[in-house]
Amino acid sequence: MATDQTQGNGPLPRQIPFIIVNEAAERFSFYGMRNILTPFLISTLLLFVPLEDRTGEAKHVFHTFVIGAYFTPLLGGFLADRLFGKYKTIFWLSLFYVAGHACLAIFEDNLKGFYFGLFLIALGAGGIKPLVSAFVGDQFDQTNKNRAKVVYDAFYWCINFGSFFASLLMPLLLKDYGPSVAFGIPGLLMAFAVLVFWLGRNKYVNVPPAPPNPDSLTRVARTALLAQRPGEGRPGLAVAIIGVVGAIVSLLMSYSWGFVIGACTALVLLLAFGGIGTGMQLERARGHHPDEAVEGVRAVLRILIVFALVTPFWSLFDQKASTWIVQANEMTSPVLDVLGWQFQVLPAQMQALNPLLVMLLIPFNNLVLFPLLRAIGIEPTALRRMTAGIAFSGLAWLVIGWIQLSMDGGTPMSILWQLAPYALLTMGEVLVSATGLEFAYSQAPASMKGVIMSFWTLAVTVGNLWVLIVNASVKNDYVLGHIGDTGLSVIAFQMFFFAGFALLTALVFGLYALRYKMVDNYRSGKA
Repeated sequence: MATDQTQGNGPLPRQIPFIIVNEAAERFSFYGMRNILTPFLISTLLLFVPLEDRTGEAKHVFHTFVIGAYFTPLLGGFLADRLFGKYKTIFWLSLFYVAGHACLAIFEDNLKGFYFGLFLIALGAGGIKPLVSAFVGDQFDQTNKNRAKVVYDAFYWCINFGSFFASLLMPLLLKDYGPSVAFGIPGLLMAFAVLVFWLGRNKYVNVPPAPPNPDSLTRVARTALLAQRPGEGRPGLAVAIIGVVGAIVSLLMSYSWGFVIGACTALVLLLAFGGIGTGMQLERARGHHPDEAVEGVRAVLRILIVFALVTPFWSLFDQKASTWIVQANEMTSPVLDVLGWQFQVLPAQMQALNPLLVMLLIPFNNLVLFPLLRAIGIEPTALRRMTAGIAFSGLAWLVIGWIQLSMDGGTPMSILWQLAPYALLTMGEVLVSATGLEFAYSQAPASMKGVIMSFWTLAVTVGNLWVLIVNASVKNDYVLGHIGDTGLSVIAFQMFFFAGFALLTALVFGLYALRYKMVDNYRSGKA
């Protein structure tokens, strides 16, 4: 008879609580800072910007910061996989993270000092983000791998536990005690997170960095692109060169587009065209590299397609902390009475709904929805969940667009109307984000766990890049003229545009999911 270990149901690793507590405190610090960033920029730091342009500039700064925070995972993944290992990389980058929070609290009225603090937080938060989730996966092997899904859900639940209280309390602290206190408390929580992580140092499974690999992804890709066959051209190389040329043009356009848009677009073009070109000629790498290495590259390319199709979801999700707050600022806020306690909801506090609903929806899905689907013969696989999640985000933006239409028509709207789109968007998040962590780790080859998790977070960068591009395009007179012809306001048009973007992507994602073959890349035994 098979034991629990052979079935993958072995005991939970004892070091997991240290990582989960660390993550809950770190997420409190991150979301506590992030959720008051847009209101602080509009009300305090950007007062020198003309009033009519201030909201747009605040959204630009916010999404630029988010791009940075989800771009630096590439650096963190490289440092962990090739040089220092996950534990040391997480610990040392976390110290930069704490220093960034200190800068926000100290330089509340100094633009350069405040932006330097945002840079340090982007470096620290982004650098450790993929590594912590991959570090969780490292604590499991074939004997207890089935516990990983439960832990990833608990991991995500605790992240949102911290985020909930941050979203609820930080706007009040900003309003009542000012930015020094509001930005200082998240810094103290981050320092606590580092301490807890350090206390577990002797209990962790530490998978060492991979040595230089002659059969790495980049080397296999280079071989595939450059290899020649008698009588055949190199169409894949031509496609990759188009990507290089496009990236150079994008960098040159940074002067007019802005450096962030130019640099991120250049990276996207390199990855997209380089990946397509490599896929076209990948078989040419056989004989030069082991079949296992070639198939590993093929697996990575397939994973990157999934990640690319998730980017529209992030373009919708992250705007709850910018576009949705801007909308909420124009809505009425009734006085609520809960058990005799009267209070008025601040626009930024509406974001507390997201983590609160996450904490409710994760157990609801696992205990009610997914068993019910299985009972009627529908297995909620990772890719099916992600497909539905993208569609839910599109529905959320249809509702938020309807609210904006009503407001544009002169109908006063209560801030409570945002409850429905928050519920839909959060269901989308649970189905996409929590699932994506599990999917990314399980599908990644052993030598590329950190890098693959970095690519997962890079999807967030690209999602926010779409937001910057759309926001930049609506400043163009030609585009504004076409929007005017629709009879919609600019903000309403953008809302329906993003809704359609997500719904179309959900359709394409679902079709691709039908062809995707899952693999199992958990470790085979104890480290």
